[in-house]
Parts: sequence; C-alpha cells; structure tokens
Amino acid sequence: MKHISPNSVAADAPARAPTRRALAKQQTRLKVLAAARRLFSEQGYEGATIRDIASAAGMSTGAVFANFTDKSDLFREIMVDDIEALIASMREAAERGRNVEDGLLKMFMAGYTFYKTRLQLARAAFSVSWDKDGGPTLRGLPNNLIMQDLFTETLANAVTRGELSQEAEVKLRSQMLFDTYLSNFPQAIFEGWSLDALQARSRDQIRILLAGARRG
Repeated sequence: MKHISPNSVAADAPARAPTRRALAKQQTRLKVLAAARRLFSEQGYEGATIRDIASAAGMSTGAVFANFTDKSDLFREIMVDDIEALIASMREAAERGRNVEDGLLKMFMAGYTFYKTRLQLARAAFSVSWDKDGGPTLRGLPNNLIMQDLFTETLANAVTRGELSQEAEVKLRSQMLFDTYLSNFPQAIFEGWSLDALQARSRDQIRILLAGARRG
C-alpha cells in the first residue's frame, strides 16, 4: 500500500473558503481603513480621532480597537498600502527612462505627483515620520527599504549597461539620491512648489549626484 504523508494530503486538499465571520471581520477592517484615510486626508493625523473614525465607518470604537491597536496602527497600514502603490509607480517610471538620469528623474516625479494628489495625507505622513514616538516605526517600514533598494537597482542596471563606471559607488550614490528625493518633500507638500519647479530642481540634483560616475 502506498504511503501518503499528511503533508501531501494537506497540499492536495482544496483551500477552504473564508468563514462568514472572517469575511465580516475583513469588511469591518476595510470600512475602518476607508474612513480613516478620508479623515486623515481631511483633518490631518492629529485632527482625526478614533471616535471620529469609528463614527465615519458606522462602527463602534470597540469595533475599531478589535481590528487595530491604536490610531498609529491604523495610519501605518494606510501608509503601507500607499508605499506599495508608490513603489510600483516608481519602478514603472524608472523602466520608461531613456537613460539613467531620465529614469531617476521620472522616479522622483512619480513620488511628488503621487503625493500632490493627497496633500493632507502627505503632510500627516511627513509629520508622523519625524515624531519621536511613531516616527522610527514608520520610517523603518520594510517598504521604505524596498524603495531605497529601487534606487540602488536603477544605478546598478546603469553600470551593467555601461552608462556608469564600475567605480560608481552605487550603494553610496543611491543612498544620497534617496535622501535627496526625500529632502524635496517640504517644498512639494508644505511650500506649494509646482511639479515643474520640483522637476527642474530634481534634474539639477540628479545631474550633480551622478557627476563623476559616468563612464568615460
């Protein structure tokens, strides 16, 4: 008789459909997240309270706390979703670049354009990221590290294509580019700079940061 391991049986078994309770919990989370996003966008991080979010979602505060630890937990989940979408947009932008400089510029602009459409939320994210309590956790999100790696990947590909020298110090330059990308956000979300002004500034910054790295 052929022996069938428990693992094989588990692998062959059809996946169970979510229970009604699990589906209801998921729907509750989605409603709370949608309400929180709307209120954070309208009132900022400090202005939106858990009570307001619960009311906007048509839930009790208990239902909110059953799904999220606190307001910062809610905000982090919204930021994770946004950063995932932004990374996809920046990656696609880099792939459309005619060369490394154009690809980096398109990456910068994908980020500024993304947040220009959600200014209040961007201001809240910027403020919270430098808060002494919640800031380290928000800045340390895995997706932020993935975004940094995208700059490294873009430079490494340029080295492979022969656009940049093998001695381009990819890791250091990519970190400098990422820091520069972040440094323009005060102008982008607090000072009302236009996308054209941000593009002109970013183009100059990228040119300077790539100086000396070009092959030949």
